[in-house]
Amino acid sequence: MNSPQTLPVNHHADHPGFSGPAGLAAGALMLAAGRRRARMVVESAAVTESDRVLDIGCGSGAAVRAAARRGARVTGVDPSPMMLRLARLLVRGPSIRWAEGVAERLPLEDGAVTVALAVATVHHWPDVTTALAEVQRVLISGGRFVAVERYSPVGATGVAAHGWTDDQARSFADLCRAAGFADPRVERITLGRHDFWVVHSVRA
Repeated sequence: MNSPQTLPVNHHADHPGFSGPAGLAAGALMLAAGRRRARMVVESAAVTESDRVLDIGCGSGAAVRAAARRGARVTGVDPSPMMLRLARLLVRGPSIRWAEGVAERLPLEDGAVTVALAVATVHHWPDVTTALAEVQRVLISGGRFVAVERYSPVGATGVAAHGWTDDQARSFADLCRAAGFADPRVERITLGRHDFWVVHSVRA
């Protein structure tokens, strides 16, 4: 069994996902509570009106809405039909579209986007290597990939474990480099009472 120091970056890949009334409540809470984080994410990704943005594991759409408010065209992809129904209800706009899918099989054409976001989702990806190859495929050359996870102290349990330790954040940057991304770098950002890891990389 892995020790807390050696947990993989996708250490919650077996999460059952969101469905039913509990999932609906979680999605509404994510949208309400995630607004400041969503703004931080699109600022970190330097999203502009010229961008075509993909949010991988968009949930109820907080980051999609934040990117669309900057004038970008945005696609939100999520494996949960319930989350997508909630997102369509709560987040609307002519520059927004939604699609059901997983990180390992993104429902977009090659080079479809200039920015790819993964906000608190990488730790749920079943196959990180395949997912990173998919992110490479859908990004244009020079496109930005920004992955954000909550700071999680070593040995955390419960909700607090749904994030990354310092080692996991740096391990993910190494995985991005191995997948062919250029210049992966790790940043730790404090937002209110919480810290977040932001891993930036560029499609070569």
